[in-house]
Amino acid sequence: MITRYFMAINISLPLQLKTRCLTMKSIESKLISRQIKPTAMRELVLKLLSEQKTAVSLADIENKFDKADKVTLYRTLKTFEENKLIHSIDDGTGSIKYALCKETCQCNPSDLHVHFLCTKCKHTYCLNDIAIPTIILPADFKLENINMVVKGVCASCK
Repeated sequence: MITRYFMAINISLPLQLKTRCLTMKSIESKLISRQIKPTAMRELVLKLLSEQKTAVSLADIENKFDKADKVTLYRTLKTFEENKLIHSIDDGTGSIKYALCKETCQCNPSDLHVHFLCTKCKHTYCLNDIAIPTIILPADFKLENINMVVKGVCASCK
């Protein structure tokens, strides 16, 4: 099974075997905790997402994997999103971005947070410590989702 991991991302087995084996076990348990069946591709995508400092698009993920099928990657992201492992962000750039949810996240409106889009480098950051303000809707309305994106220049681009 471990050989499939390395074939999928085009890395030679001996170079990273020791470090990757340790982290794959924790990644597998994270998938299982969200009722997601671990597969080689799901584990690789989750590992990639866990290494990111900013939200990434499907195209960004595709560029990291030489031999991965776009449909498989898309389905993996949708499975993760449906099981509340990641959340999607429409930051206005035309590409949906994806980022890991917090461990306790159930993607309820109370779990939502602000996102920051840098207008220079186009990276989107999760501002996990800044909650979206409470919105009071009319009596017959039901809140399902809120998307709040703040735009400006990130610390790296200043």
